[in-house]
Amino acid sequence: MPQTEAFRSRFGPLQHECSLTFDGSAYDLVTSTTALRLIARSHRNIVGTKHGVAFRRALAAGWPMTAAPLKLDILAPLSGVLIPLESVPDQAFAQKLVGDGVSLDPTSAELLAPVEGIVTQLHSAHHALTITTGGGIEVLIHIGIDTVLLKGEGFKPLVTRGEYVQAGQALIAFDADLVAGKARSLLTQVLIQDAEKLARLTSRSGLVKAGRDVILSLEMHASAAVGANLAAVGAAPVYSAPVQLPNPGGLHARPAAVLAAAAKKFKSDIRLVRGSDEANAKSLVAIMVLSTQQHDTLRIRAAGPDAEVAAAALARLLGEGCGEAEPPGTAPLPPRAMSTQSAESAASAATDSGDGKELAGISASPGLAVGRIFQLRQEAIEVVEVGAGAQHERARLDAALHEARQQIEALKANLDDPAKALILDAHQELLEDPDLIDLAVATLGSNKSAAFAWRAAYNSYSSRLAQLDNPLLRERANDIRDVGRRVLAILAGIKQARIVVPEGTILIAEELTPSDTATLDRSRVLGFCTTTGGATSHVAILARSLGIPAICGIAEAALALENGTLVVLDGGKGRLRRDPSAAELSQAHQRMARQAERREQEKAAAGAPAITTDGQRIEVAANVRNADETREAVAMGGEGVGLLRSEFLFSDRDTAPSEKEQAGAYQAVAEALGRQRPLVIRTLDVGGDKPLAYLPLGAEDNPFLGLRGIRVSLDRPELFRTQLRAILRAVPFGNLHIMFPMIATLDELRAAKRILAEEQQATGLSAKVGVMIEVPSAAVMADLLAPEVDFFSIGTNDLTQYTLAMDRGHPKLAAQADGLHPAVLKLIAMTVAGAHRHGKWVGVCGGIAGDAMAIPVLIGLGVDELSVAVPAIPAVKALVNRLSSVDCRALADEVLQMATATEVRERLAAFAE
Repeated sequence: MPQTEAFRSRFGPLQHECSLTFDGSAYDLVTSTTALRLIARSHRNIVGTKHGVAFRRALAAGWPMTAAPLKLDILAPLSGVLIPLESVPDQAFAQKLVGDGVSLDPTSAELLAPVEGIVTQLHSAHHALTITTGGGIEVLIHIGIDTVLLKGEGFKPLVTRGEYVQAGQALIAFDADLVAGKARSLLTQVLIQDAEKLARLTSRSGLVKAGRDVILSLEMHASAAVGANLAAVGAAPVYSAPVQLPNPGGLHARPAAVLAAAAKKFKSDIRLVRGSDEANAKSLVAIMVLSTQQHDTLRIRAAGPDAEVAAAALARLLGEGCGEAEPPGTAPLPPRAMSTQSAESAASAATDSGDGKELAGISASPGLAVGRIFQLRQEAIEVVEVGAGAQHERARLDAALHEARQQIEALKANLDDPAKALILDAHQELLEDPDLIDLAVATLGSNKSAAFAWRAAYNSYSSRLAQLDNPLLRERANDIRDVGRRVLAILAGIKQARIVVPEGTILIAEELTPSDTATLDRSRVLGFCTTTGGATSHVAILARSLGIPAICGIAEAALALENGTLVVLDGGKGRLRRDPSAAELSQAHQRMARQAERREQEKAAAGAPAITTDGQRIEVAANVRNADETREAVAMGGEGVGLLRSEFLFSDRDTAPSEKEQAGAYQAVAEALGRQRPLVIRTLDVGGDKPLAYLPLGAEDNPFLGLRGIRVSLDRPELFRTQLRAILRAVPFGNLHIMFPMIATLDELRAAKRILAEEQQATGLSAKVGVMIEVPSAAVMADLLAPEVDFFSIGTNDLTQYTLAMDRGHPKLAAQADGLHPAVLKLIAMTVAGAHRHGKWVGVCGGIAGDAMAIPVLIGLGVDELSVAVPAIPAVKALVNRLSSVDCRALADEVLQMATATEVRERLAAFAE
């Protein structure tokens, strides 16, 4: 490119701080094109207010103004011994979360520039800096481990941010003895932060001399070597277009967690702006404290190397409601449940009966229960205020945060509905919240203990949320206290045990945390009431998921009820009646008996096959995540696993699972099923709404139409091959089937089968192969796909959203994305016809497979298998046993002629009566 344009491209972000003098005249680089033309002729007279020296040195040194080199050598910044990053005693560095490169155990104490470039970042603690080269490669040098806690003590910077430096130039001097005595380690990391630009990175080993020996050799992709990217230096922030927030409850915990997680994928500093107020978009707590409301006008402000992409992507996410939709199966909220204040008003009222024996609250989870009161009191956790030094206490805090994350992951496994696990995902996001952690770390510097600092930090944030006008965000203060108390208990050495109560308990508490609710013993706890919260609280959502009758916001008089008091809890009406009469007890027991009898009958018969009244066999399998759920499915009458969601092995971790780890997990599921029952393992299904932190897929305008499902596997063949080998290793232990997700074309299927064939030949093992029918093209082409596979499984959730062009997570459209729409049913019919024509079986593993209203029409369309959530297995089998396949076929023929989902549902409702 011409030198003028190259200079503008390279130094444009700095123009507002620089000027040029030429032949005695001054030219403002902000607006002057003439100045750039003069630079092309001569650079000898450049001066500047801040970066002029950098420009003069850069130009004098022949700073490249054309394409950057394809190869780059990185020199040793210190003398010493090189060691691999994997050996560094810090998870972030060892797992290459900060960048790829090498570590150095230093014998010198003056950091030299490993490359020529501009200092684009100098940490305020002076222990780390970044140099950006002429090719736009960012090289981070980080002296020591946990040296940020020294707050600059022992470090002397010799350069400033924005300064041009030559390779070998002194950057930072430090007192090695002082730093080594106070920090965890002097190991110095040299990291490349632009991994996507690299075709290859080669690291050296052994002894090296500062400024002389090469420690890293980089080879860039050709596409990455065109010009430099110094946008981070002094760059003006980028603002997104205004976005009107669609979320009915504002950015409460779940959508805020989605936004924070997305923001963390970008390097830029990102702020959520509303008028004159702003919040760190990478901080879940900060976003919630901003107390946004529906229809608020928000903007994203980003400053840094990927600012434009970040601002656009996050603004789009905001406009889409950050994926918020009411989780499936969640009961609609009654109008009175929209605020805690209204709940308190309702609860403070007397009772319908007027006899003073009934307490009112908010219906949090429907159901009826008769039991005796047990009052739950929360114990205070004592902490020591004085710590053992900032470094030691920071290590304790980090360890506690890590252990808390593992505990929450274990809790998520207790939830039958993965959608409800999103609540605990928000808790895990809080454990990584930068503002919350920074507040605690700042207190450590005052010689406080980790427990004292952490308690002060989370109490500060929960108090701020509790004082907000938004009732939904006030309820989120409970989530912060829950997470905070969990970490505090770990720091205090207190093991958080399950809540132990007598049998037949109705639990009463001022407040229950989501963690408390998830660990309730359903064999003993029949229901619960809390004086705080409402139907929108996470505790209420979890109660509905677990099937526990519950009331939130009940009158505080409930706290005065004596243990052992007999009560009737009506979760649907939000009423708690103490000392019921004999007639009231009899009526309640009759209602409960009818419900329980039907459930028990279904469970008792669940071991028998599901056969219609006229002899058609329908296999009922389970959708599971692991071996524990598989064993539960078998006990509930499951006839196999129709969908093993393998992505749960890959999520909530920093690296992909190894072949050995995967094989062990698949083998455990196979052994839980036995050799006869089929096990269908879906290969990795990520992308779109299911990203992985360690598998960056790049920003996409529409990720649902980009790299998803099998496309990710074909794009990352080594990851795909590792999984296929792991699945094949489990073949000797069960009846294994491999299923490819999101197949849209015959070419994709054949490409996946070629890779599988190679791995089958290498291992000498083989399995049956099938595809998920999730996109309309696959359904339309079912007749051509069927000869290539052994079976089909229809994922109705995705098939519905792609057929109707409606995001099933969209807050305004989710209700219209109905799997019983005639268009979806016709695609199911085409899929079944195409498969059966070639003698292949068809299952349905999507949401409507467990929908009692949908099951008759699915049978009528010819579906052979229904794969459902584990708890639904007995009810589904019982329903199949009551149906006639002839009647079901007639019903299917009828609804296929209808025009709307509403018409279909009305007909199916009439059929069920």
